[in-house]
Amino acid sequence: MLNELGIHNLWLFILAGWALNLTPGPDVFFQITQALKGGLRAGIAAMLGVCAGCLVHVAAASLGVSALIAASSTAFTVLKWIGAAYLVYVGIQMLRTQPTQNAMNSEALCADSMPASGQKSLSGIFIQGFWTNALNPKVALFFLAFLPQFITPQATQPALAFAALGLLFILNSVPINLGYVLLAAWVSQRMGSLQRGLVWLERAAGALFVGFGIKLAFSEK
Repeated sequence: MLNELGIHNLWLFILAGWALNLTPGPDVFFQITQALKGGLRAGIAAMLGVCAGCLVHVAAASLGVSALIAASSTAFTVLKWIGAAYLVYVGIQMLRTQPTQNAMNSEALCADSMPASGQKSLSGIFIQGFWTNALNPKVALFFLAFLPQFITPQATQPALAFAALGLLFILNSVPINLGYVLLAAWVSQRMGSLQRGLVWLERAAGALFVGFGIKLAFSEK
């Protein structure tokens, strides 16, 4: 089926995808932070949100929108500043975290129950993960640059090939991201009542997000 679409070197595509997903970035730090704060469910909600954001980029690459962003300096700049502003906003929200916002007792952590009052809902975490990924123009350009390397020039349906590889890349990322989430959730259970440590971890992640936003704002196309 994939060969009929003109897709080649699938094994290399899978290995490269794993290597790329092992590289920490805003998406990885967001998932880890949410799992540390709210346990496994929160981490999975963050992971699913990031995957949903990736679907936007896959659709854009398949329809040629990413090519338009790559060709248009104005389109890239607008999306870049929107994405940078959102990352900085998320980072500032994390930096403003107070100990009471993370108040969960050790039993709730061990049971991996729903977050206590003051924490974001799972749907809120999902939406934040979605926008963290969807508003990053570098992800759009990544798909546009990475996927064609595994599609032959003779492909009769390049849009379908783009979509198939994009979906495979997302599925391929799940084991890596789930590993990050499971590890962070395990650490959160072992931390017990060390809520001050969780607060400072989130603030550190917030500083990283602000840094990611600034780096994106001043990046070249």
